[in-house]
Amino acid sequence: MSLLLSPRPIGSVLIANRGEIALRVMRTCARLGIRTIAVFSDADAQAPHVNAADEAIRIGPPPARASYLDIDAILSAARQAGADAIHPGYGFLSENATFVKRCEAAGLIFVGPSARAVEQMGSKIESKRIAAAAGVPTVPGYHGDDQSEATLAREASRIGFPVLIKASAGGGGRGMRRVDDAADFATALAAARAEAEAAFGDGSILLEKFIMNPRHLEVQLAGDRTGNLVHLLERDCSVQRNNQKVLEEAPAPNLPDSVRAKLFDAALKLGRTIGYDSAGTVEFIMDRDSEEPYFLEMNTRLQVEHPVTELVTGIDLVEWQLLAAAGEKLPLTQDKIRARGHAIEARITAERADLGFQSATGRLLTVNAPHGLRFDSGVETGSHVSLYYDSMLAKLIAQGPDRAAALTRLGTGLSELTLLGVPTIQPFLRDAVRQPLFAEGHATTRFIETAFPDGWRPNVDELRSLRAAACVVWAELDGAEPAAHWVNPWQRRSAIRVTAAVRPAKASLHLADEYGQADAEVLVNRDGIAVELDGVSFDLGRPFIEGGEIKLASPSGRPFIALREGNVVSIAREGLSLSATIRLRIEMPREHGSLEKSGNAIEAPLHGVVSQLHVALGDTVERGAPVMQMEAMKLIHTLRAQVAGRIDQIRCSVGDTVPAGAVLIEITPNETEEKT
Repeated sequence: MSLLLSPRPIGSVLIANRGEIALRVMRTCARLGIRTIAVFSDADAQAPHVNAADEAIRIGPPPARASYLDIDAILSAARQAGADAIHPGYGFLSENATFVKRCEAAGLIFVGPSARAVEQMGSKIESKRIAAAAGVPTVPGYHGDDQSEATLAREASRIGFPVLIKASAGGGGRGMRRVDDAADFATALAAARAEAEAAFGDGSILLEKFIMNPRHLEVQLAGDRTGNLVHLLERDCSVQRNNQKVLEEAPAPNLPDSVRAKLFDAALKLGRTIGYDSAGTVEFIMDRDSEEPYFLEMNTRLQVEHPVTELVTGIDLVEWQLLAAAGEKLPLTQDKIRARGHAIEARITAERADLGFQSATGRLLTVNAPHGLRFDSGVETGSHVSLYYDSMLAKLIAQGPDRAAALTRLGTGLSELTLLGVPTIQPFLRDAVRQPLFAEGHATTRFIETAFPDGWRPNVDELRSLRAAACVVWAELDGAEPAAHWVNPWQRRSAIRVTAAVRPAKASLHLADEYGQADAEVLVNRDGIAVELDGVSFDLGRPFIEGGEIKLASPSGRPFIALREGNVVSIAREGLSLSATIRLRIEMPREHGSLEKSGNAIEAPLHGVVSQLHVALGDTVERGAPVMQMEAMKLIHTLRAQVAGRIDQIRCSVGDTVPAGAVLIEITPNETEEKT
């Protein structure tokens, strides 16, 4: 349908966002015949969303505050392109009431709710006051205007530890800290405020009683400008890491109808109180052993997890946003909205699950999605994952007639998806959906610590097999054209032992990847390649080229898929991947001048920007004291002293961009520390 004849005509939309959500909005706009305008920072000049739009306009340098958060730059781009409307996506300016007002003042249609609704719900403090006044139960806490450290510390003690510090503005887990002890409150408060300020430009916070084992439930709302308001059922988003969602599904499993009715009633009551007129989500928290949900917050935008609702209802939520913005009525009334089957979404992020979900950067060498599942992606083969934006790359969504079928399809899809070049949480997700706690629908927000009490690590046998296959790919590529700088190892006699024509050639290799290091022996004969690694022998065939990828048959299941760039082999199978640097053992570079990882050196845990230094040369610090902060992918990371001592060297300054592993601060330990 065309919106050119609507009460508020829309013929072109500027998407004030990037990546996956920008592409998602464009797909619906294309179906409706709406012209799309993309905006991009210098870091995104070659991004998929830029190439997919009808027009694309540069809005600034890489940092979000100078581009995607720059209201003037976005409005200027809209004027330049002659846009009728602006769709904010999620994150960035999507819940910024000033941005909504500026759009309206510029004669642009904001594809979202009214500025008043955004303002009321944009502050978690104000939203809780409105919810309480409307009779919607809220989590016990402090939502006051007095933001002094003394008042907040006093209120935290009144509420009782553990407490949750939360940014009043924004969402997505930014500016959120759990505090278990009063002694840690001041440090956690400072970090939460800094993160909130960096992400949303607003450092105000609120306090909530930390519910020990909760479910995270939410209700999708949709309204229009004629007064209609409906719910589009509920979702369960309990599985989270670092207060950010990982797995989401609709409908919520094992949820009593009585609780479902309470959720719908509370969400609609709140929506009607504020006259809500677009797509939005009301979020709740409920203790696992209770049937009383508490209001958490309302997100006045499209949610990352909206695809699961779309799949079970058959409704395009972006289309409904556009219809409401154009002044049209919602296409369906409440009695026509029904659930059809079940849907589960897995968020694929560039993170190291084995390192506490530490962000990762780099270039994606392969992005190959499985067939038959919805794959909402903001990246493609060759995309660069930078430190400036959120770590989410894509979402894999499975639907089935029931939860068991959807879960099986998602598990299969997570095994078939191939991502090479940048570490992601794909193998963790594959393992997570197989856990009985999730498979049986009993997960809470403590799922990860319960299912993986010692943290997630790849399966030892899988990892060993993947490394052995990487050695095979390194050793020989039948039919492959080697890179220009590549020297076939079997032509380097100094490194190879060949005892006779009928005996295998043998090489000793050293392999280093993101999970560690290993030594291997490779033997090549006429029939194939054998590898011995960690005392286990692998008899593997020869790799071959198919569809531009290197493949190696596996003794069981799917083949290995690999790419080689010089000495680096990136390889994946069944959802687990790695990038291994492989060298002949005699050619290993000698270590020189590297500091031992004794705790005396503070290293950058990831590629990021130094945002704050808490110490100066000569300062004394205690073990565990915060010494500096780094910012990467919109998160603040506090680095702490591992030993008590004196600050001997500071190798960075505020504003520096530093690589992962860089030594930033050196500490000379106290004598007593050295003796322990």
